[in-house]
Amino acid sequence: MTFDQMLERVRYEGAYPTRESAAEVVHHVMAALGRRLTGDERVDLARVLPVEAALTLTAQIPDTEPLTGWGFVKDLAARTGVSPAVARWDTGAVLAAVTRLAGPDLLARILRQLPDDYALLFGQAQLRRPEPAAA
Repeated sequence: MTFDQMLERVRYEGAYPTRESAAEVVHHVMAALGRRLTGDERVDLARVLPVEAALTLTAQIPDTEPLTGWGFVKDLAARTGVSPAVARWDTGAVLAAVTRLAGPDLLARILRQLPDDYALLFGQAQLRRPEPAAA
């Protein structure tokens, strides 16, 4: 998928009026995701993204403090000056395209790295992680 195709998908998913507004949302959400992902998942996701989105993702320094999915949305809202509802909408529109690009295996790895409630942001069912077996 090219960046133009990604923008068209996000524009359609989010009902944004222009490609420019879709591009702005993509860069904001990819930057926020770049502050959350580390390791091989970050590298592998950057590899499957269009170059423009990958550069935004990898330009961010990962934050060491974990955020819940709701925390991710609130942080995005605070950084972009939109309401949490708009930030949630923007997140869903962009991460739907990311989900498609990542594919099921990489997406599963990404979701294992993030807190449980991120699955909903990626449009996935939120499944509970198995509890570790007692010794």
